[in-house]
Amino acid sequence: MPLEPDSPKFEKLPVHIAIIMDGNGRWAAARHLPRMAGHRAGTENLRQIIRACVEFGIQYLTIYAFSTENWKRPQDEVSGLMQILAESLEKELGELHKQGVRLNHIGRLEHLDKRLGVKISDAIRLTRNNNRLTLNIAWNYGGRDEIVYAVQQILKEKTPPEEVSEDTISDHLFTRGIPDPDLVIRTSGEQRTSNFLVWQSAYAEWYFTPILWPDFDKEALREALDEYGRRSRRFGGRTTSEEQEKYAG
Repeated sequence: MPLEPDSPKFEKLPVHIAIIMDGNGRWAAARHLPRMAGHRAGTENLRQIIRACVEFGIQYLTIYAFSTENWKRPQDEVSGLMQILAESLEKELGELHKQGVRLNHIGRLEHLDKRLGVKISDAIRLTRNNNRLTLNIAWNYGGRDEIVYAVQQILKEKTPPEEVSEDTISDHLFTRGIPDPDLVIRTSGEQRTSNFLVWQSAYAEWYFTPILWPDFDKEALREALDEYGRRSRRFGGRTTSEEQEKYAG
């Protein structure tokens, strides 16, 4: 997809954005609609955010679609979310492939309907050579569960304790081979991390917005990127005098 003539120029662009897509239920309730209408609206909105990330030059986008805790929701809502995922894969896969989007799943495929698991695997296989944007779908994902999984794999490999490092753990996470997120966005006004990318987001910039996810559009994403560009990332170090002058005021 060619960039538009007025494609924005950002002073500093994150390589990897992660999004907690929150607020679908409240969006539906405000319109006196069932919760599933909010989830469908949120899924529809994801399409324009993916297109915007491609246009803006983002290389990695991770979306928190279904957490390990979401299984506690009413069964009809869980079933509805599974159906939406299956329908979205069928409906959007061709266009995503055409845009050069590589699909990736992070989390455990356990508990999913076997046919849905096959669809996810097929989508990953089809798009594996695309390199314009990597879309990581966190489905049946939890940050703590991911760390437990990594430790289990390390123990199975009988790695000596003294050889276990941060790199060892990173290499056994679901996101192995993917750079840590530079910017994590949470919509709907909630200001908590909700067990999302616990290890990977240690030095990420967080951006909280009151906008409900179905209303978080391209312009809202642009504002988040502009805010990211105004921040100085220190990774535990100190800001240089030049950076202090640059970001003053």
